[in-house]
Amino acid sequence: MNIILLGPPGAGKGTQAQILVAERGMIQLSTGDMLREAKDSGTEMGRRVAEVMARGDLVTDEIVIGLIREKLEGDKGGGFIFDGFPRTLPQADALGELLAECGEQLDAVIEMQVDDDALVSRITARATCAGCGAVYNDVTRPIPADGVCISCGEAHEFKRRADDNEESLRNRLMEYYKKTSPLIGYYYAKDMLKSVNGLGEIDEVKAAIAGVLDR
Repeated sequence: MNIILLGPPGAGKGTQAQILVAERGMIQLSTGDMLREAKDSGTEMGRRVAEVMARGDLVTDEIVIGLIREKLEGDKGGGFIFDGFPRTLPQADALGELLAECGEQLDAVIEMQVDDDALVSRITARATCAGCGAVYNDVTRPIPADGVCISCGEAHEFKRRADDNEESLRNRLMEYYKKTSPLIGYYYAKDMLKSVNGLGEIDEVKAAIAGVLDR
């Protein structure tokens, strides 16, 4: 299956993508990861990416589509998860054309719906273990009093992202809704859109996504 995960920053797309990779053998195509991988690859496309990033310019849609094409022509695993692409209607059109050219199709677009206020409260309370990346939350999963991470069993610093503050989060949410919300209507019109509650517990969201895919 090939799917798109849609949702604002902090909705949990990365967490759910990792679960799908582990349990269904799917391949996560994260724009950021692909760009970093290409930059260090030494290929012609990689050199183009490196040059653009060295100039501080934005990577064009053409380059991102080229990187996705390379992935589609390789190991397909249990299908692809598009994470962070498309973000705009032209990108959605380009992805649809590319999939058709490669003999692939998009099976589902899963929107992880959130309540903005609840999302801001959750993310501003977030911290991660510097050692293993385990996520903690001041409310739902507090940092252990002894400073020892539950996941890796070691005492590490627990870090908070500098942009995990209310003002920054609300700005990021506004950017998401301005640029990406048109995709909701786009895929709804194509009868591909399925929505799940992105603010549930991880296992609840996982079960909701599984329900979509297994149908």
